[in-house]
Amino acid sequence: MIQHTTIRLAPYRRGFHLITREVLRAINDWPEQGIFHLFIKHTSAGLCINENADPTVLEDFESIFNHVVPENLPFIKHDIEGPDDMPAHIKSSMVGSSISIPIVDGRPDLGTWQGIYLCEFRNHATSRTLVASIYS
Repeated sequence: MIQHTTIRLAPYRRGFHLITREVLRAINDWPEQGIFHLFIKHTSAGLCINENADPTVLEDFESIFNHVVPENLPFIKHDIEGPDDMPAHIKSSMVGSSISIPIVDGRPDLGTWQGIYLCEFRNHATSRTLVASIYS
């Protein structure tokens, strides 16, 4: 059986944000066993799983991504929505648009120090839409 749930996130500022609680609260009925898949329906933001305890990790991610893919590169052509537009697309391709987590004993089986990140790459982001799918 497959269950889909749409999750609408309020706008987040540019950066990396732990959204684990918000996402998991949106699911009303967890099966005993299965796979939880989360997909973001945007090309300028991404999802990943990483450290959930130390907030400096979130800051370091932002610094590293901005160093690797800076704005205002002279050879970028796609800038119709501003200098952060194409860098946001590149960064979202680097982290990806989905994650999968096993469901064990009726709950997502994340590691002790793992959390779900929204990776927001736009300077003036809008709300984001996620699709959560549970395969049981």
